[in-house]
Formats: sequence, C-alpha cells, structure tokens
Amino acid sequence: MHKNFEQVLDPDTKEARLLAEIDLNRLPKHVAIIMDGNGRWAKLRNKPRLYGHREGAESVRAILDTFARLEIEAVTLYAFSTENWKRPQDEVSGLMEMLKYYIHKEIDEVHEHQICFRAIGDIDGLATDVQKEIRNAEQKTKDNIGTKLNVALNYGGRAEIVEACKGAIRDLERSGRSAESLTEKDIERHLFTRGLPEIDLMIRTSGELRVSNFLLWQIAYSEIYVTKTLFPDFRLKEILEAILEFQHRDRRYGGVKEAESSSG
Repeated sequence: MHKNFEQVLDPDTKEARLLAEIDLNRLPKHVAIIMDGNGRWAKLRNKPRLYGHREGAESVRAILDTFARLEIEAVTLYAFSTENWKRPQDEVSGLMEMLKYYIHKEIDEVHEHQICFRAIGDIDGLATDVQKEIRNAEQKTKDNIGTKLNVALNYGGRAEIVEACKGAIRDLERSGRSAESLTEKDIERHLFTRGLPEIDLMIRTSGELRVSNFLLWQIAYSEIYVTKTLFPDFRLKEILEAILEFQHRDRRYGGVKEAESSSG
C-alpha cells in the first residue's frame, strides 16, 4: 500500500485492493472533473438541491485528500459555469453562500496539506464578498508546493479561449509581430491553466456524455472517463477506479503504434 494511505485505509477493503493495482509511476499529472449530479442525488432522496451540493462538498474533500496523498500535481474542478446563472435564484444564492462558507472553513486544512488554491473564470463577475474569500484563500496558499487546486467559477471554455486570443493579439501588437506568426503557444500563455501540465484525464460524474463548455482548449488529447455515479457518491473507491481506467488506456496523441504503422 502507498505509504501515505497506511494510517487511513484498512488493507482488507476494496479501496486498498484498487490502490494496490495502481502504477504509481503512471499517475495522471493533471485531472479535470465535471462535478455533476448533485441535484439528482438530492431529488432521489426527496431533498432540496442544495442538500446535494452540500454532500458534493464531501466528495471534493475526498478528491483533495486522495490526490494530495498520491501527489498528483494538479486538479481542476468545474464548480460553477457561466450558464449556471440560469438556475433558480434561490439555488444560485445558496451555492454562493456555500462557496463562501466552505472556502473559509476548509482553507486551513487545504493549507496544511500544502495544496495551492486558485479560482479560474470571470471572478470579477462574482459578488464582492465571494471575491474576498477567494483572494484570501489564494494569498494564504500561494507558496504551497503540493497539489495545485483550480476551482472553475463563473467559467466558460469558449469565453476563456476568446480572452486568451485577445491577450495573444495584444502581445503581437506590442512586439510588432504579424498575425500570421501567431502560434498555439502564444494563446496558451493566456489560458487560466498556463504553467500547469496538460490535462491527462477528464472525469465526468452522473453519466452525461458531454463536456459542457469546460476547458475546451486544454482537453484536446485528454482521456475522458464518464461514470454513472452521482457526484455526492464519488469517493475514494470511484476515484481509484477512474485512475485505473486511465492507466489501461493506450494514449496515442493522434498517432498510431509502431506495429500498426508498419502493417498499414
């Protein structure tokens, strides 16, 4: 068993057996997660949607704990999209209050685990009190050297690409370069995920087969793993299953194996 799990995991559990199968030398460096299914989970229990979001917060804790123990470099969580403003006002207001509460409540533990917290998206479009909690958390954890946690808030993938292109164009103008010289690297320098490894694995819970405007540029060659598990039930066992499935994939990045290439 991985030494970082010895104190918290019974060796006779399903989780321990899954952990033993994982190749610790081939872990994904950067994982993105679409946290879907909180509302449906609550509805199945005749509870309000916010009840599902609160339980989903416990799954976030499980993800961060697992990734910190496995020393995975980065995780990006899709928490609130630009389209989510269309939800009922009481749900949106409740989500924002929960966001403030959990950032304030959990940031000390996040800091203790050396996790570096950062919010990505149109943060200026959020309420001032929410922005304050975000900036405080970012400042507190900015020098941490553990897992980099990106939380996508008021985020849209298309909008991110547009803003990155605008930034790249400004760079061209300042340097006197022509538009024809624009490269992918020029755009990537202005993405929210700049400086982080490529996204190796994107996970979506709840079984929906779409990417929902999430990290459209960054997932070009990511492995996509979809589970029918609703997000509040996505805990250690499900996390390890996703990593194992990733390790079973044959990643080609648009190429082919040598044997296939030689055989036509």
